[in-house]
Amino acid sequence: MTNVHVELGERSYHIHIAADNLRQLKTLLPDLNKNVFVLSNPTVAKHYFAQVEEALVEHHLVLFEMDDGEQYKSLSSFEAITNKLIAEGFSRDCAIVALGGGVVGDLAGFVAATYHRGVDFYQIPTTLLSQVDSSVGGKTAINHPQGKNLIGAFYQPKAVVIDLNCLATLTERDYRSGLAEIVKYGIIYDADFFQWLEQHADALSKRSESALQYAIQRSCEIKAEIVAKDERESGIRAWLNLGHTFGHAIEAATEYGDWTHGEAVAAGTIIASKLSEKTQRMSSSDFRRVLNLMSTLQLPTQAPNMAFADWLSYMKRDKKVKDNRINFVLPLGLGKAEVTNNLTDEELAAVLTECC
Repeated sequence: MTNVHVELGERSYHIHIAADNLRQLKTLLPDLNKNVFVLSNPTVAKHYFAQVEEALVEHHLVLFEMDDGEQYKSLSSFEAITNKLIAEGFSRDCAIVALGGGVVGDLAGFVAATYHRGVDFYQIPTTLLSQVDSSVGGKTAINHPQGKNLIGAFYQPKAVVIDLNCLATLTERDYRSGLAEIVKYGIIYDADFFQWLEQHADALSKRSESALQYAIQRSCEIKAEIVAKDERESGIRAWLNLGHTFGHAIEAATEYGDWTHGEAVAAGTIIASKLSEKTQRMSSSDFRRVLNLMSTLQLPTQAPNMAFADWLSYMKRDKKVKDNRINFVLPLGLGKAEVTNNLTDEELAAVLTECC
């Protein structure tokens, strides 16, 4: 088993990474409250809730199964979950456990942050994307029709438990969506890790357990380091949004249905990298490496065709907009990034035309 520590003072916690961790929950979560509300969806609960229930047999568990899909990370779902908590008599000494992917984790975390002004929260991410990204760092949110994650809070979990066995039931599309977020870490923070990903792309595509163990561990280590330096995203943590400004626009434009989050981030990362190449922040050879790795992992490298005015409309709803200027995360070669709003509409339009 690998443990990654997220250092946040009195709110520090561990990320436990290993196969078969669901069966070890009693040991891994010794301080878990007696009354536990588990948020999941029917697909995940069918596969994994029985293992959670067996491991936590001494606890009182209530399962709530939300509908599956990004479109259900909504105010109406938030209200339904809160109503269930109240109806079941859960008080401030309860715990909320997210058993699922990023949608479940984001929503469960926001409920935990607001119910009785904050109750204990635990993440058990079951998708690759949520294991390497959304379960770590304390970002919780729900969507609004006008944009993704517009309503939310920073609220750290007490622990994150990653069971590699959960990846076996992922569809090929959902699995590959998670690979996009792993590639991101190499681009923005660790050029050696990016090279390792190039060398192990075939093993990752085949879901090699040893390759996955290291890829997940290194991704979590990088995110933990960044979050420890900048929990509230006033500086370096913004680098983690590489590809997300464009990706969120793609998701909103397609009504959170046609593209997975990882697919949108992959296409958005190509756009951001192309912008870096065009503005001489990234060499053409490094851009080709990013493009080739995404292609090798069978991730989208072209965004859907959209009018420039529509791109601007969606991106200006992004949380990273300040003083009505869109802030873009652009890679500086491999292993580093920057946040800039110093792009002209002409530069942006030309790259969007090329990448769509």
